[in-house]
Amino acid sequence: MQNALPFDISNIIPYVIREKGFTMSKITRRSFVKKAAVMGAALSAYPTVFVPKAQASWARKTRIHPNVDNLRVAGITDPSMTRAVETNIDWLRQEELVAAPIVWENMDKLACGLVETRNVEQAWRTIFVKPPRKPWSEAVVAIKTNHIAQQHTRSAVMSKVCHVMTDIVGVKPSNIHIYDGCHGGDITDDTPFKDLPEGTRIENRWGGINTSTTVPRPWEDGEGKSKCIEHLVKDSVDILVNISMCKGHSRTYGGFTMTMKNHFGTFSPSPGHGSQPLEYLLSLNQTREVLGAMDKKTGTVIYPRQQLCIVDALWASKSGPGGNPSHQPNFIAMGVTSPVLDYVVATRFRKAKMGWSINMDAAGRFLTEFGYRESDLSNGGKIMEV
Repeated sequence: MQNALPFDISNIIPYVIREKGFTMSKITRRSFVKKAAVMGAALSAYPTVFVPKAQASWARKTRIHPNVDNLRVAGITDPSMTRAVETNIDWLRQEELVAAPIVWENMDKLACGLVETRNVEQAWRTIFVKPPRKPWSEAVVAIKTNHIAQQHTRSAVMSKVCHVMTDIVGVKPSNIHIYDGCHGGDITDDTPFKDLPEGTRIENRWGGINTSTTVPRPWEDGEGKSKCIEHLVKDSVDILVNISMCKGHSRTYGGFTMTMKNHFGTFSPSPGHGSQPLEYLLSLNQTREVLGAMDKKTGTVIYPRQQLCIVDALWASKSGPGGNPSHQPNFIAMGVTSPVLDYVVATRFRKAKMGWSINMDAAGRFLTEFGYRESDLSNGGKIMEV
């Protein structure tokens, strides 16, 4: 006979046993169905009784980007990317000094270096992975910029990424959203990016950081929740591009802020100033909102959301995060794995090249909390200069 209950009773067996103290020897079919019917009526009236299933936890050291060496970092230093050396200047003056065509050309070289090809279009098409069951014309791209304080993404870097999306990959300009959910209230006024494809959307705070989501270990042992940009929590974004600055910061975070901490503007920064600040930073960069959809059984990424990370260090700072830039390195770095990019740039560029101190205990966790050791990194853990 067909089950008369309007739901599958097998789904609530564990609840009945746990909550009512039953053992299997005490349960008859008649008593179970009777109690299940009562529970079903209650659940129909109060659907919020069900707690959403916990997110899959990313399996450390598993591949995130399917097409690119996850452990490679490409970088380029080229004084011709700017027309003169001037430090401690504001964003508008930096814009006047940037040689955009050379920046674009060098970013093509970086893409080719990451993919190990000489074909520019092939390189970019390899880096950006089409979302499943969607044409490129329907893909939605979010670009996280850093808008705190005085240092911001240069137009040449931002416009290059946007034009790659529209001119090479085939994304509609209106489907590209530039945001900083925390400090981005005045992006349109403060940094009116030049040469973007017509229709590209500068979203400022993009509705703000207002949607709760679970955050995995190590923060609060995987039991914590934080707020995030709604568009990422609700999966309306297919591709996430992370463009950061290269500035100093608290030694709690390693003594620097780059792509990982840039997501203190995708997620609420508040827990990052609480009792487990570094753990929070490490954890939010392992969420599905950043990494992408994951297989619940294996913890592997099914489709990568964050597909490219960039450190814009045309100008950079020893200290920070506030203030105008103290140095002008004319340097840009790229990678597809945020903690690897940050660790390599911190150790090989900020520390070894620029002579700036970093907290190696904290920086080391950028690798270990993702399952890596320095010996795992490509090119001996060095930046692959192109």
